Amino acid sequence: MYLGLIGIGEATVEYQARAVVGAVEDLAPTLIGRDPRDIERNWQIMYRHPFFKGGVTMMSALSGIDQALWDISAKDLNVPLWRLLGGLARDRIRMYDHLGGGSSDAVYNSDTVSSFSDKMKQSVKDGFTAVKILAVPQSAPLGEEEKLKHAHDLMESARKAAGPDIDIMIDFHGRTSAAMAIKYAKVLEPFKPLFLEEVVPPDQIESLKVARAGINLPIASGERWLHRTEFLPYLQAGLIDVAQPDVCHAGGVTEIRRISALCESYGVSMAPHNPLGPIATMVNVHLGLTTPNFLIQEVMRSDVSWRNEVFHGVPDIKDGYIYPPEKPGIGVEIDEKEALKHPFTGGAPVQWFHSDGSVADW
Repeated sequence: MYLGLIGIGEATVEYQARAVVGAVEDLAPTLIGRDPRDIERNWQIMYRHPFFKGGVTMMSALSGIDQALWDISAKDLNVPLWRLLGGLARDRIRMYDHLGGGSSDAVYNSDTVSSFSDKMKQSVKDGFTAVKILAVPQSAPLGEEEKLKHAHDLMESARKAAGPDIDIMIDFHGRTSAAMAIKYAKVLEPFKPLFLEEVVPPDQIESLKVARAGINLPIASGERWLHRTEFLPYLQAGLIDVAQPDVCHAGGVTEIRRISALCESYGVSMAPHNPLGPIATMVNVHLGLTTPNFLIQEVMRSDVSWRNEVFHGVPDIKDGYIYPPEKPGIGVEIDEKEALKHPFTGGAPVQWFHSDGSVADW
């Protein structure tokens, strides 16, 4: 059936963009000629018919296509996506900022006390009531007393700049061992963070059990898990308080809804991972508006200077919130002529090493 509609979705993986493009091309023949509105069947076809299921590259390709199918279906009915997903579960979406609005330099290369203080004040001035910081530096499996003090000083400066009423989340970025995560948590606990994110590498469930037993703060994780079956053992073991699936990696709208329902069954809140572009942000807004156990939404505002020239339709963030959009579908439009001015250039992965030359997680 030809509907004459175009759906958009966001599909990419850091440092694997070309591979995802190839995966989209590999999945295309499985769907061409099918009704795009049969979203569940199309999802099952993309997930099951390739035989080798999952993997971040294929799941990211599937996620972007799934978003586009939902966009088409909502446009076909001339309703915003949140309406198609069951209507409102809340009136607005609470957003959280990154220091510096999420530019890479501000997030990863600016860990000084003065920088944290200045950027936190700017986020608060811009109306945000919650901000995420990377106060935990690259760390060896044990030791690092000076870095523990540095994390304390960074968090202290952020809290002083924010005041007592701003929620601060701390991203460990999977950099630490369970033993070091516990040490950092004890240093950071007096400043009352809302949650600690990815305190150990995401594939180390036994390490997370150790960390969980020694940490007295809420723990968030899930940005690198790709399917509800990957979340399940962590939920069953009671290891997380906040789930952070990524709509561009974990199966798109279709699978995120299943993950959300699974997490709701275990009393776990949703704070979807989103260091991504405007399409992903808006998909997450629609999902958050319709998800009962939604908590808060990550957003990047300053990742590239040309964001607002290429993408149109993302509502303004008002006093830290986004309100329900009314445009049909996801609501984002792409200026393709403007996009051509910014061709893909790629880039080398971030590479960190410990002082002895061994490989470190970044």
